[in-house]
This record gives sequence, C-alpha cells and structure tokens, in this order.
Amino acid sequence: MSGKGKVPLRQCTGCREMKSKKEMIRVLRTAEEEIVLDMTGRKNGRGAYICRSADCLAKALKNRGLERSLKTPIPEEIYGELKKELDKLNES
Repeated sequence: MSGKGKVPLRQCTGCREMKSKKEMIRVLRTAEEEIVLDMTGRKNGRGAYICRSADCLAKALKNRGLERSLKTPIPEEIYGELKKELDKLNES
C-alpha cells in the first residue's frame, strides 16, 4: 500500500487549467450569500478556485469566471482582497 491517496484537482476559473487544490485559492459563497476567501479550503459553502497568479485573476475578472461558478455577482472588495492575497503570496 502506498501512503498517498488521490490528489484532489480543481479547475481555475481564470485559465481553466486543472491543478492541485493546495496550489489554488478558494473563493466561497456561504449559505448566507456572503462571498469570502477561504484560505483553509475547509469552510462550508459553494467554492470556486483560482490560481495564485495575477494573470489568472485578470482572466477570471474579464470572463466573469468567479461569478459564473458561484452563481452570484462578486463585489469589487473581493477582487481587491484576492489581489492583496496574491501580492502577499508572491512576495514570499
């Protein structure tokens, strides 16, 4: 028996590539219709994933990928939070 199981893959809403769940940022729509960033990947709700690159964020904004995946309009503040989070991740 091997120690590792399957690696969960998710599709980026920007570039549409399948990548490991751990390599991506999850944007979540909660039961209360709030849109939040889920850095743990464990909160309850409908999730959409985006790569940790500014290019993918720009593509997702242009093609409205997050809005389509979460089936709700995305407030500008969420895109701002995502940009800050990407900047933080790219610094380290």
